[in-house]
Amino acid sequence: MNRKITRMTFDEERALYGLRDAVVDDCTFAGPADGESALKESENVEVRNCRFSLRYPLWHARHFLLADSSLDELTRAPIWYASDGRIDGTEINGVKCLRECRNISLSGVRAVSPEFGWKCAEINMSRCDITSEYFLLECAGGHIDGLKLKGKYSFQYTQGLTVENSDLDTKDAFWHAKNLVIRNCTVKGEYLAWYSDGITFENCRIIGTQPLCYCKNLKLVDCTMEDTDLAFEYSDVEADVRGNIVSVKNPKSGYIKAGSVGEIILRDSVMETNCEIFVGDGENQSAVLK
Repeated sequence: MNRKITRMTFDEERALYGLRDAVVDDCTFAGPADGESALKESENVEVRNCRFSLRYPLWHARHFLLADSSLDELTRAPIWYASDGRIDGTEINGVKCLRECRNISLSGVRAVSPEFGWKCAEINMSRCDITSEYFLLECAGGHIDGLKLKGKYSFQYTQGLTVENSDLDTKDAFWHAKNLVIRNCTVKGEYLAWYSDGITFENCRIIGTQPLCYCKNLKLVDCTMEDTDLAFEYSDVEADVRGNIVSVKNPKSGYIKAGSVGEIILRDSVMETNCEIFVGDGENQSAVLK
C-alpha cells in the first residue's frame, strides 16, 4: 500500500473518491456536511476500525477489505456495484447493504439490513448473523456456512447456492429458487420453497406449515419434518424423511418415505397425482399409496 490515512474525520461529499492502494484506519465518516459516497470508485483499499454514518460509502469499490468497522442506521445503501471484496468482523445497520455486487466474502459479520444482498453473484458467507426481510433476492452462486438468519422472504429467485450448518428462521424462503443445496440446516418458516426447481435438502430439520409445494426436482435426504401439515402439494419429489410428517396433500410424482404420516389427503386435485408414499422404518417400511 502506498498511502495510509489514520485517525481522521470526513464528512464532505466524495471525501476519498477514487482512492487507490491505501489503508484507511481508525477514521470516522460523519459530520455536519453530510456528504455522500466517501470511498466511491476506490480500488485496492483496506478500511479498518472505521465508523460510518453517511450514505453510499463503498459504491463501485474494487478489490477492497472492510474489517472491524461499524456502519450505523444512517449509512444507507452502503455497498453497491462493488466487486472482489471482503467484509470481516463488521457490524452493519444500514438498509439495502450489498446490491448488484460480485465476488464478495463476508466473515463474522452482524447485520440488520432490510433488502440485504439483492441481485448479487458469488456471495460467500461464514459465521454471519443477519436480520433481513428480503435476504439475497435474485442472487446467483456462492456458498454460505454457519449463518444465523432472521428473515421473512429470504432466498427468493436465488440460483446455484449452497447453504450449510445454518439456522434459518424465515417465512416464505426459497420461493422460485433453482439448483440449491441446503445441508445440515434448521429451516423454520411457512410455505417453504414453493415454485422452486432443483432444491436438495440434506440432513435438515424442516419446521412449519405447508412446505414444499409446487416444486420440481425436489429432494429430501435424511431430513426431519416438524409441524409440517399439507406438505408437498403438486410437487415432483424424492423424499426420505426420518420420523413423522403431519400431513401430505396431493403430491404430484416421485416418492415420499417417512417413519409415519399423520394424514394423506388425496382430494380436490386439479392435476394428475401419482406419487408413491411409504411409511415405516427400515425393512418394515410398506407402501400406503402406490
